[in-house]
Amino acid sequence: MRKIKWGVIGAGGIADRRTLPGMMLADNAELVAVMEINMELAEKLREKYNAKVAYDNYEGLLANDEIEAVYIASPVVCHKEQAIAAAKAGKHILLEKPAAMTIEDGEDILSAAKEAGVLIASGFMMRYHGYHQKVKEMIANGDIGDIVSARGQLTCWYPEIEGAWRQDKSKSGGGALMDMGVHCIDLIEYITGAKTVETCGFNSTRTFSYNVDDSSNILIRLDNGAVAYVDSHFNIPDEAAFCRLEFYGTKGSILCEGTVSQIEAGEVKAVISGADEGYNAAQNRTTDGAFKVEAELGNMYTKEIESFGNSIINGTALTVPLEDAIHVQKVAMAAYTSTETKAFVSVE
Repeated sequence: MRKIKWGVIGAGGIADRRTLPGMMLADNAELVAVMEINMELAEKLREKYNAKVAYDNYEGLLANDEIEAVYIASPVVCHKEQAIAAAKAGKHILLEKPAAMTIEDGEDILSAAKEAGVLIASGFMMRYHGYHQKVKEMIANGDIGDIVSARGQLTCWYPEIEGAWRQDKSKSGGGALMDMGVHCIDLIEYITGAKTVETCGFNSTRTFSYNVDDSSNILIRLDNGAVAYVDSHFNIPDEAAFCRLEFYGTKGSILCEGTVSQIEAGEVKAVISGADEGYNAAQNRTTDGAFKVEAELGNMYTKEIESFGNSIINGTALTVPLEDAIHVQKVAMAAYTSTETKAFVSVE
């Protein structure tokens, strides 16, 4: 089997915790080089993952002719410069979310990739979760009828940490919504097959002193008429958050618990109405009809790397094209605008 030869820009952080271990399990991937601004760290990562070369600058990595594709997991403020340089160097690009500091920067990156004729995808790895794929299939099959409501929740405890770029708006572009809420927006749109057309948001910094939101609660209206609620926080303890994904339709509901995560785990329950029923004035609530949904689970990051590699090798469609990430960022930015203007904001 042909193996795509990879270089990783920003090999610490999420790359070291999740993506590189996932890449090691991918059948069609070979790690050639890693880059971190601290050469000592870069060398440690090279040894850890048995890469051939370590760099302390992205220019050196991009000049390596052996590398076919790059995974960029650097701070968001670096994305535009590094991604455009990668495109000009003829490298295919897997770019972590959010795409860039601004929508315009994301569109510039996309234009550069198209001009260079390279593939570019976004790191919304939760699309590959076995349960999320199964729920998408169930909804597409009409199992719970027409979707009327949905919810996505992703939170963590993220107190002040010196030098943490996600806590600095000039480096991250936003806080809980931009870092975590975007996953929920993307999953709701991907699973339902609908796009956001309008939003309103309540975004604030309630608990900590950094200059990005630690609390985000937004509503999104989808183009199929359904309304979804997304809550993302940096100020709820990890063990207190269930990280749910919920879908409600005219024939039933699906509840995912613990699936909105960096690991492919959790459980899914569904209730499907067997027949059309008349109005029940008693409004009795029972969960007797709930059943557990089964799906094959694995490693989302491995699937992400293999999927992108297959698109390069076989020309298969990208699972997470950058266009989708730019759209999700438009939703997030519109929600920020809504907080400032105290009004509903349309999304293109």
